[in-house]
Amino acid sequence: MRDEVAQALHHVTSGLANPEDRPGQVDMALAVTQAINNDGRLIIQAGTGTGKTIAYLVPAILSGKRTIVSTATKTLQDQLAQNDLPLLEATLPQPFSWAILKGRSNYVCMQRVSEVTNNARLELEDLGAGHQREVDQLARWALLTDSGDIAELDWQPTPRAWQTVSVGGDECPGAARCESGGNCFAELARARAANADVVVVNTHLYGMHVAAGGAILPEHDVVIFDEAHQIEDTLTSTVGVSLAASRATTLAAVLRRVIEDERLQRRLHDEGKVLNDVLAPSVEERLSLPLPDAVVGCLAALRLTAGECLEVLRAVDSAVDSVRQKMLRAQTLATRLADDIDAALLADTSYVAYVTGSADRAELVLAPLDVGPALAEHAWPGHAVVLTSATIPLSMPHRVGLGDSAEMVDVGSPFDYGEQAMLYCATHLPEPNADRDDAVHSEMADLIAAAGGRTLALFTSRRAMNTAVEALRSRVPYPILSQDENQRATLLREFTLDESACLFATAGFFEGVDIPGRSLSLVIIDRIPFPHRNNPLLAARRELHGQRGFTEIDLPRAITSLAQATGRLVRSRADRGVVAVLDPRLAKKGYRWTIINALPPMRRTRDKTEAIDFLRSAIEDA
Repeated sequence: MRDEVAQALHHVTSGLANPEDRPGQVDMALAVTQAINNDGRLIIQAGTGTGKTIAYLVPAILSGKRTIVSTATKTLQDQLAQNDLPLLEATLPQPFSWAILKGRSNYVCMQRVSEVTNNARLELEDLGAGHQREVDQLARWALLTDSGDIAELDWQPTPRAWQTVSVGGDECPGAARCESGGNCFAELARARAANADVVVVNTHLYGMHVAAGGAILPEHDVVIFDEAHQIEDTLTSTVGVSLAASRATTLAAVLRRVIEDERLQRRLHDEGKVLNDVLAPSVEERLSLPLPDAVVGCLAALRLTAGECLEVLRAVDSAVDSVRQKMLRAQTLATRLADDIDAALLADTSYVAYVTGSADRAELVLAPLDVGPALAEHAWPGHAVVLTSATIPLSMPHRVGLGDSAEMVDVGSPFDYGEQAMLYCATHLPEPNADRDDAVHSEMADLIAAAGGRTLALFTSRRAMNTAVEALRSRVPYPILSQDENQRATLLREFTLDESACLFATAGFFEGVDIPGRSLSLVIIDRIPFPHRNNPLLAARRELHGQRGFTEIDLPRAITSLAQATGRLVRSRADRGVVAVLDPRLAKKGYRWTIINALPPMRRTRDKTEAIDFLRSAIEDA
């Protein structure tokens, strides 16, 4: 099969525009082939430009085994659906079927559409005229769409309008109990997935599958995680429990559509407010387990009210289909709320309890201290497993429950980083805990001037970003686009089209930004992106490792994030430029070589003049 895979890979890639020789892609495809054939566990680091999507899809398809591909984001899911899978469908000699599967809230709900269409004024009474127009537009689209997937829209509805015509997993009673179950887009997507050879999900949905004991996704022989460095964080959120006042107020709003019981609705609002008031003083703090008495008291009261809601709802007897459906959704919401409260009250020390959000929207979170056991029980057995990313922390096998069973492979990158890129560390700047804004802004202005704009500036905090935007707009003659001033897709499009533009952004742009060519020659990173020390979950995980907490928890996260940010610069063999890290610790601290050795092998300098000269030559050659 190895020869067959190599030949198929060559056949697929030779038909691409501007095909390139990518030895790493072949090496990766052969390693994936071996893992699939042997039901192995493979963790593979594939640098930017390897073409890893094709490298894992070709052997998976040719194996004939049912495969789940789990991507880090829905954007990457859509990329596979729009580009990679149609390409393979057209070029591979072996026919195969594929499907995209997302969480329920990504699909329009025909039952909700029916309700807002037949009872428009009643359903939309709390919406403004603009939202009503959006809902009407969505209802018309729902009658024409094939998938019902929000990604199919060529416009972006407001969250409130979309929520009016969709339901989440916590609210949907299931197709068998729904009047519109036969026309349910989420169920149609699940049916297609059940019969497909390749199913593409996002890691959040796979995490829900793990949390449900493996009950959500279809049976499969192979699971492949793309952008696997995000597994631990995503699984932490899906395997855990979160409770906030909004859970109670949402139930009250749904209840109001079914029964006239102002007493119950008022209790839900009041108990939600009390819960928020109790949690608010502890935002960003860890709570003890068992939970403090004040929190237990709030949750117990809310649990009793959720139970009373269920009793009242069970007594509803209506011949009107829409009323029955609203009743079922309310029952589902109340049941899920009650279940989560029970889980929170019974949580043991394998979980970490903490409060996140803000004082007016505090949220209680119970997260697993270690996601490895859940993955080891529900994700890895019975499957060939492939985890891949451009950046793989050395500690990953143990942190995701694979232990010593995983083979780790690095296929490198096709780019000549020593020729194409320079890593500049501004050692003369103060360290990040000092008063250094003026010095950082002066350094940025000099570098941006040398680059003629063409800069992606990445910050570890919104405060630092906004301060820099304000300062630099008066100091450089180039347009500065700010993350907070437009949608991500619009910002990236404007940045790509205007070669003189600069884009200032935070952690959300450290990955998933692909801008090859003249539009990007300089990546500035304001500081090493260590996680915040006050993160309660990470603090608990540090405690497990004692004196090695920094090395085992903080340093790998910083390395992964910095490597992802650095990877924004070189996206093709023609790209050249500078990555400037405005943090002298990268050149001075004892851990510096651990970080530097994990980054692409760029030329390195501490000399600002040398960095500017390299930058200018890169722009002249572009």
